[in-house]
Amino acid sequence: MASHIDERPATEPAPETTPEPSKPPRSRFAWLGSLPALIVIALLVAILVKTFLVQAFYIPSESMEPTLQVGDRVFVNKFVYDFNDINRGDVIVFENPNEGALPARQGISAVLHWFGEGVGFAQPEGEDYIKRVIGLPGESIEIHDHTVYVDGTPLAEPYLTAEKRGCNNDFGPVEVPASHLFMLGDNRCNSADSRYGLGFVSEDKVVGKAFVIIWPPSDIGGIASA
Repeated sequence: MASHIDERPATEPAPETTPEPSKPPRSRFAWLGSLPALIVIALLVAILVKTFLVQAFYIPSESMEPTLQVGDRVFVNKFVYDFNDINRGDVIVFENPNEGALPARQGISAVLHWFGEGVGFAQPEGEDYIKRVIGLPGESIEIHDHTVYVDGTPLAEPYLTAEKRGCNNDFGPVEVPASHLFMLGDNRCNSADSRYGLGFVSEDKVVGKAFVIIWPPSDIGGIASA
């Protein structure tokens, strides 16, 4: 008996298909990876650091020579006195104690100026000084024979050169009021400080303590307190 051959064309199996992987849901924070967002975040971090932690200051005058030269840039620790007392010999930045009223800014204008100052696009409206703490509240300060005396005791000042020490002209005695400081520049020959012009500086005017020179590279290093 002849075998029966099924001559109908075989049905080809349907090609296998791989299902497309489902896309994960887009995170609501995905925009943080974009370049504009990273720039904004970096600026905000810089402003927060400048406002609360550390700020760079430019030395504009000769008043702190030889410790600091014109053009030096220093870092100032803005929170150190939240946890520690101000000490004699500290080099500090403080606001002008005799400054007049600053222009009033409100709303958007105030925010824009604060932001611009934080990133260096706007000049600070107030004038800051950098000097060395010599007299603390309640102390008597006097200068004679080219030597500073604190409560009658001569003050050792290793940060002065013989030339600058020679400009310690007779002064006082004066008593430092409560919550105030007596400040001197290391360049006693050319410094507007508590002897001349500035008077006593209120502690609430202190911005922070200068602790390191960051520019120029040849001068990088710590700032001695005594």
